[in-house]
Amino acid sequence: MKIWGLCFIGFGNVGQGLARILVREEEKLYHKWGFKFKTLAVVGRTKGACMNPEGISLQALLNRLDRGESIGTDFISPLEAVRLSGVDIVIDVTPTNLTTGEPGLSITRAALNEGKHVISSNKGPVSLAFHELQKLASDKRCEYRFEGTVMSGTPAINLALESMAGCEFYEIQGIVNGTTNYILTRMEEGLEYDVALKEAQDLGYAETNPEGDVDGWDAAVKAQIIANVIMRNTIPLSKVTRKGIAGLSRKNIQAAKSKGAKIKLLAHIQRTSDGVLASVAPVELPLSHPLAGVDGATNAITYNTNNIKNVTIIGPGAGREETGQALLSDMLSIVAHEQVLF
Repeated sequence: MKIWGLCFIGFGNVGQGLARILVREEEKLYHKWGFKFKTLAVVGRTKGACMNPEGISLQALLNRLDRGESIGTDFISPLEAVRLSGVDIVIDVTPTNLTTGEPGLSITRAALNEGKHVISSNKGPVSLAFHELQKLASDKRCEYRFEGTVMSGTPAINLALESMAGCEFYEIQGIVNGTTNYILTRMEEGLEYDVALKEAQDLGYAETNPEGDVDGWDAAVKAQIIANVIMRNTIPLSKVTRKGIAGLSRKNIQAAKSKGAKIKLLAHIQRTSDGVLASVAPVELPLSHPLAGVDGATNAITYNTNNIKNVTIIGPGAGREETGQALLSDMLSIVAHEQVLF
């Protein structure tokens, strides 16, 4: 039985979410999936690093962090960690940078060049270098997977690429940002934009600087990923038409409501005679639309295809263990693929 060597680069909320699942489900993962693992290195952004060729106790590490202690005091860089002997899967949960993709882009390149699989929740490398990284993974006979970049633990990418294999995708529409959907829902319930935004910030849905969400950047990069990965296109982020919700008032929301519609911030990707087009904008949806009833911080996506027409999936779009589940599903796909090959 192979023991899979893991290396965490980044160990914030998402990395810890995955670690908690691995600790809790370790026995089940072995008996049901044939997945036995040991963690060889964990490198944080600000809280140190630890490495052990015999394996690191994730539970002990989580306990240390809960007490406010550091990850460890080992001197090892992210690039050194991914190159360690015995590492099979590199888990990139570093913060997203849409300008340079760093540090995730260099980490992913280095790992793939070593023939190591990469799973990631980092949107930057997918946005800036998806086709390059996929080719590199293919050349090195390993895998680069990133389910958690679009809808957290709700399987948007793998559903389309694997469960819907053979379908041609004509149009994809999605509510892919939970923060803005929460704000719009509260505005439907009578709050003004500023009040709903403040509430979202107080609940932890929105950042102190909410521009990435309310100006549509987060939804736009997810639309770009969908266009390039599922529609197999090459749209840069700059070509995604983008309009956020900051200009909306309660009056706008109520006007739509009076017409039997709801306003949603919609990522829209469509195959046209001019190629694949991607956009993000507030859109009035009739109540009959499958996405109109998706409220709160929930995400959803609808695929329009040739073989099975419209398919909609609804689920959480954020959360430490929800995104950790996306990473786990990618990991188990890699394990299952290798078991089939060998």
